[in-house]
Amino acid sequence: MSDEEDDIVLSELSDEELVQQMHDDLYDGLKDEILEGVNILLGRGWEPYRVLTEALVEGMRIVGIDFRDGILFVPEVLLAANAMKGGMGILKPLLAETGAPKQGKMVIGTVKGDIHDIGKNLVSMMMEGAGFEVVDLGINNPAENYLEALDKEDADILGMSALLTTTMPYMKVVIDELKAKGIRDNYVVLVGGAPLNEEFGKAIGADAYCRDAAVAVETAKEYMAQRLHNQ
Repeated sequence: MSDEEDDIVLSELSDEELVQQMHDDLYDGLKDEILEGVNILLGRGWEPYRVLTEALVEGMRIVGIDFRDGILFVPEVLLAANAMKGGMGILKPLLAETGAPKQGKMVIGTVKGDIHDIGKNLVSMMMEGAGFEVVDLGINNPAENYLEALDKEDADILGMSALLTTTMPYMKVVIDELKAKGIRDNYVVLVGGAPLNEEFGKAIGADAYCRDAAVAVETAKEYMAQRLHNQ
């Protein structure tokens, strides 16, 4: 930490300066500073939803852009997401009380036969950071895990991840299962993972292929906006 950093006393900053500082602290993955910043804003009478959107979600949006553009890499994004998670920990119960608007609910998991989860975890964290509720099923999920969770959680979005060319085709098994049950159109299906591409996403009947976490968030937001519009 530079000397200059030591001089910053968060509680002495104006609201605007504090929010800017929190964007920087998120970018640097400074969890303690984020916790302090969230508490200061709440103490100043900010609505939990405003803290979430202006300080945290906006900060993560900047992180997401630099991740997409190759300026930040996975370890840094995980640190930022972890700091975000800390802030969310304070806000979640308050948001539940105030009935803040929700973006939507997503069930996500790595497919059967695949135990890779860094990409999936990143998407989960970024989605939570954008205000989505996320139910993470972990790794190695057979079709019934997805179907059960979608039903139980009353989810809007299904996210599937695969990192092996051998497990990729299993995504189609899950989508075919949704079709067989006549419920495919109830969900937005997003797929991702290193070996996938847009062609593959189209071929298996997914709504979209998302090449990284930032794209997944943007895509999910677009689809949810369309859904609200069509209701």
